[in-house]
Amino acid sequence: MRVAIEEATGIHPRLIAMNLADSFLPRRNAPYARGRLLSLAGFRVGDKTLVHGCPRLNGHEGLFSHLVIGANCSVDADCAFDLEEKITIGDGVTIGLGVMILTSTHELDKREHRAGPVQRSPVVIGNGAWIGARSVLLPGVTIGEGAIVNAGAVVNKDVAPNTRVGGIPAVQVEVLSANEAPVS
Repeated sequence: MRVAIEEATGIHPRLIAMNLADSFLPRRNAPYARGRLLSLAGFRVGDKTLVHGCPRLNGHEGLFSHLVIGANCSVDADCAFDLEEKITIGDGVTIGLGVMILTSTHELDKREHRAGPVQRSPVVIGNGAWIGARSVLLPGVTIGEGAIVNAGAVVNKDVAPNTRVGGIPAVQVEVLSANEAPVS
């Protein structure tokens, strides 16, 4: 009986309904409808936010209060959001294909079982930031306003506003002007 209760703890009927409704939408089309689905499920999603594919969401307590997406954002397909702690996404943020945002990890434990107790830390993405495809944001990081995370980067430290970072682990590539687009 205890096992059945533990297994049922992570079942979220609103997520199941959202994913079922999403399955009827054409892949990578209907981005406004997907944003609305997230809102109807109980997440905070700002006006004119495009969701090109519902992200994979996991978490337990407080799940529906742990995702806040601002207005005029774009979230591409195949993203994964770990909602063990809060993820706050500012206005005008672009999140590329397959981005993974993690809010939990494990303390290092004894040799017999290295993954010890779970540690949770929120992730914040500032207004106007661009998170490149297949990048990973680790627990506790803050991405500053107007920052760019290059595709494939693994961010384990805060990123200053108007800064481009890249690599594994991510390091500063350039400082961007606060008022104009970078020169490619």
